[in-house]
Amino acid sequence: MPLDQETIRRITRRGVAEIIDEGEFTRLLQEGKPLRLKMGFDPSRPDIHLGHVVGLRKLRQLQDLGHQVVLIVGDWTAQIGDPSGQSVTRPMLTHEEVVRNAESYMRQFFRVVDRAKTQAVWQSEWFGKFTLADVLRLTSRFTVAQMLQRDDFRSRFEANRPIAITELLYPLLQAYDSVMVQADVEFGGTDQKFNLLVGRELQAMVGQRPQQCFLVPLLVGTDGSKKMSKSLNNYIGVEEPPQEQYGKVMSVRDDLITTYFELLTDVPDGELEEMRQALEGQGQAVNPMLLKKRLAREIVAQFHGQDAAGEAERHFEQLFQRGELPQEVPTFSLRTSLAKWGITREGRRRLRLSHVLFDAGLATSLSEAKRLLSAGAVDYNQRTLKGDGPAEELRPGDVLRVGKRRLVKIVE
Repeated sequence: MPLDQETIRRITRRGVAEIIDEGEFTRLLQEGKPLRLKMGFDPSRPDIHLGHVVGLRKLRQLQDLGHQVVLIVGDWTAQIGDPSGQSVTRPMLTHEEVVRNAESYMRQFFRVVDRAKTQAVWQSEWFGKFTLADVLRLTSRFTVAQMLQRDDFRSRFEANRPIAITELLYPLLQAYDSVMVQADVEFGGTDQKFNLLVGRELQAMVGQRPQQCFLVPLLVGTDGSKKMSKSLNNYIGVEEPPQEQYGKVMSVRDDLITTYFELLTDVPDGELEEMRQALEGQGQAVNPMLLKKRLAREIVAQFHGQDAAGEAERHFEQLFQRGELPQEVPTFSLRTSLAKWGITREGRRRLRLSHVLFDAGLATSLSEAKRLLSAGAVDYNQRTLKGDGPAEELRPGDVLRVGKRRLVKIVE
C-alpha cells in the first residue's frame, strides 16, 4: 500500500539535511519492498549521545514501516587505528576493547532502534579474510584525485600537512562494507557525505544498485557552537542519569530549543512553528525556560520514563530555581585529603582547596581544580571562592559547588 504524503514528508523533510537521490529514495519507499538500511559505527568509543540519536530516530521510523537496519560494527578498522596521528577519534584498540565497546554501544543503540528488525554484522567477517591482492583490486578502482575531493584531505594536502595512505583507505573500506551487505540506503551525518558517496560509486562499479545516501544534521552541543562530541565535553549521553540529562538540556542555548525539539522529539510541526515564532518575538510571547523544561522532560522520558522525567524536573527546580539543597547530597571528609597528602593540622604544610576539590571528585585533576578556583567557578556556601587558598576555613556542614550540578557537603 503506497505511503501517504504526510508520512513521506515526515521521513524526507523533518530532521534531514540531504538525501541523494531523494526522488529515487521516495520511489523505493513507495514500492513497499523492505529496504536494507546501513549504519556503521566506530567502536573506539563505547557511548552514544543525543547527536547519534538524530539518525537513530530516522532508522526507527523506517523500521516501523517494515524496513531492516543493518548495523555494521567497525571492529576491523578500529584495531588498525589511525597511524597518522591526525585523528583523536581512532586510537588503536585490542580485540577485547573493541568487543567491550561494541557491547556497550549496541545496548544503547537498541534504546532507540528495534532490535528485532536489526541485523548486526562485524566488519571482520569479510576484512578478516582480505589479502594484499584484494586491497590492490579495491584501490585500483579509485584515484588519489578522487580522494582529495574530501574537504579535510584537500585542506591538509594544500597546507602541506601529512596524510597517511591508511587514511585514504578508510572511505574505500567503508564503501566495501556497503557492497558486502548490499545496502539500499546508508545513513550518516553531513560530515560523512563523501564516504557515503564513495560507497554509492563502488556499488555501481560492481553491478549493484547504488545506495541512497541519507544525511542527517549534526546536532550542536551544549556549548552552543560545535557539534555534540564526547571529546569536546559538550554532549548529553543516552545512559546518563535522569537528573544529569535534564540539567544538561536546561543548559542548552535558547536559540537551539526548536532545533532540539525538531531533531529529538515527536512534537508536531505546527507546534514547532508556534515555538519558533514565539521565540523570535512574533505571535504569543513565551518564556524560553518553560519550553526548555518541556524539552528536558521529553528527552528524559524517552530514555528513563515519565516518572524519572518528573523527578528530574523537581530536582532541578529545587536545586537551581529555588536554591535549595537536594535531600541527598554527596559528602566528603577532610580527613580523607589530610591522610592522602600526608598533611597534619599541626604541620607547616597546609591542605589546599585544590586538594579538596580533586579528592572530592569535583575536579578531574589538581591542575583543573586550580583553574576552576582561578576562574571563580567554585562556590562555597553560596559565596565564590577565588584562588587556591588553604582549606582550613572549611567546616562540617559547608557546601562546595562547582558549576551547576556538582556539589559536596563537608563532614568531619
